[in-house]
Amino acid sequence: MSISIRWENVEGMRRLDNAMGLLSSHQKHLSLQRAVNHTGDKARTQVIRALSAQTGLKRKVIVKAIRIGRAWGASSSETSFVDGRGSLEYVLSAKGGDISLKHFAARETLKGVTAAPFGKRKLFARTFIKGGRFPNRVEASGLNGHVYLRLGKGHGPLELQDSGVIIPAEMIKGATADAFMRTVEAELPKRAMHEINRLTGGIFT
Repeated sequence: MSISIRWENVEGMRRLDNAMGLLSSHQKHLSLQRAVNHTGDKARTQVIRALSAQTGLKRKVIVKAIRIGRAWGASSSETSFVDGRGSLEYVLSAKGGDISLKHFAARETLKGVTAAPFGKRKLFARTFIKGGRFPNRVEASGLNGHVYLRLGKGHGPLELQDSGVIIPAEMIKGATADAFMRTVEAELPKRAMHEINRLTGGIFT
């Protein structure tokens, strides 16, 4: 799943039409490419911050999970521009399924493990991370820090406990999606004007 900036989907661009008419095909693509990528990078920062709070995951986990697809097709040299090729789209995407409960500051207690998926700590009754008898519980190397629930009365079978947090699903809804769109709507038009000014010698000044 992904969220993206597509130039034609952003409101408030009609006032730039006259200025765009003064640019060559290369200059037009270059100015919009720069504006989209600059705005996209800003939106990415806001998405990471919002998604960390929304999921309860650490920032470094979110940074590692999110992939970037940048607008492309025009370099700073007009001779290297191939007319008609390229993209004015900036995409943030992520893959993956339900994340293991161990990644949400899981802690074992007498009644079970507590963890904080979606940023809210709660008890997962009868689950465990360690082995042995209380109060002398020890790390169980075979469990690798994961949270398990014992399904039977004996030593097994065991069921791995996931969190319900799926990054691709979370990034396209709630506060994270709102943060992305707010940044795009606020930043993209003015950044486009800035980039056009650079290439036209200040048409908006």
